[in-house]
Amino acid sequence: MKPSSTPPKSKSSRARNALLLNLFATPGLGSLLAGRRWAGWGQLLLAVAGFVYLMTWFVQVMGRYYDQMFSDQPLQGSLRMTGLLLGSGMFAAAWVWSLFTSLDLLKAVEKDAQQTVAASIAPPVKLVEGQLPGALATVPLWQDRGGVIVRTYEFKDFPAAMKFVTGVAELAEAAQHHPDIDIRWNRVTLALVTHDVGGLSTKDFALARQCDERALQ
Repeated sequence: MKPSSTPPKSKSSRARNALLLNLFATPGLGSLLAGRRWAGWGQLLLAVAGFVYLMTWFVQVMGRYYDQMFSDQPLQGSLRMTGLLLGSGMFAAAWVWSLFTSLDLLKAVEKDAQQTVAASIAPPVKLVEGQLPGALATVPLWQDRGGVIVRTYEFKDFPAAMKFVTGVAELAEAAQHHPDIDIRWNRVTLALVTHDVGGLSTKDFALARQCDERALQ
């Protein structure tokens, strides 16, 4: 089988789109679309709050000058700059935060690509009994069931579970290593074993770690 040397197209495209939306449209929107929900909502709310402060300050400025158009009296007092400074600061903070999230997404794509290349080039190595405890320690939520590692993931609903399954399919295709998948509404159970070597191998644990990372997105 021909090894894949690039990350799945959909994931790299999603990371690029997130960067463009975060930096040139609305901070946080790209993060949400890329699956970074907590960061995305935080960035979006911060940007909206900053925008509201800026618009409030702008309305006050225009109101003062509008009143002057119909009055011979000079403007009384100085205009407070609090709204301008606070709004600009909040929007800038949201923009910088979304920039770091976008860069982290791009870094994750590059990391997956490197792991995929390494897993594709290196032949799977069967783990002997003494190596299994150390390997299992790297994936503490997985269980060894008779020479097969298994984990059940639970999500909020069926669409979220299917989104995860789609992500696992992308990882499996890139690594040319496919888990057994059992779907029960919001619960997804994965089982991994390397049939080519007749047992568990480094390839199983590498894909298990990638699946754990995908479940957090």
